[in-house]
Amino acid sequence: MSLVSEYLADVKRLLDALNAAQIEGLIERLAECWRADRRVLLVGNGGSASTASHIVNDLQKCIFLETGRALKAMCLADCMPLVLAWANDEGYENVYAPQVECWGEAGDLLVAISGSGNSPNVLRAVEAARDRGVFSFGLSGYAGGRLAQIADECIVVPSDSMQRIEDVHLIILHLAFVGLLERLKR
Repeated sequence: MSLVSEYLADVKRLLDALNAAQIEGLIERLAECWRADRRVLLVGNGGSASTASHIVNDLQKCIFLETGRALKAMCLADCMPLVLAWANDEGYENVYAPQVECWGEAGDLLVAISGSGNSPNVLRAVEAARDRGVFSFGLSGYAGGRLAQIADECIVVPSDSMQRIEDVHLIILHLAFVGLLERLKR
């Protein structure tokens, strides 16, 4: 089997193993945030930060274009001067928690993405969310890491390939966007 065939087969296997009810739950949480005019905060590192930043485009702009009202979605990795200031003054593990404390309110949603499930800054964001009554929905890989233990809900992509984990995380979030859009059009 070629590398390409093997990679595609493994991603298909990981997609087939996803729990549709968990994705439906994420869609419903997003819909609740839109209906109640609540915020959706997203965090991640590296490729996961890129995924978080990317999906804000769909959740904010595309929802606005289809419904006339945006979902209040923001990626907490997108303001690099702020991230660097927190990292410099309080350590990299604290770049997100203070932002969750600033923006998060009871009823909001935090989408926490960590391929390993053990990123300290993502875990601290989840802890800050819990303290503020913000529901945390994790996306993890490997065996789930600590994120799977502390998030209110977590989808774990059971793979030890970061690239495949990140592929599946983006598909989950695109599916959540499409599902949200379908619900809002009804």
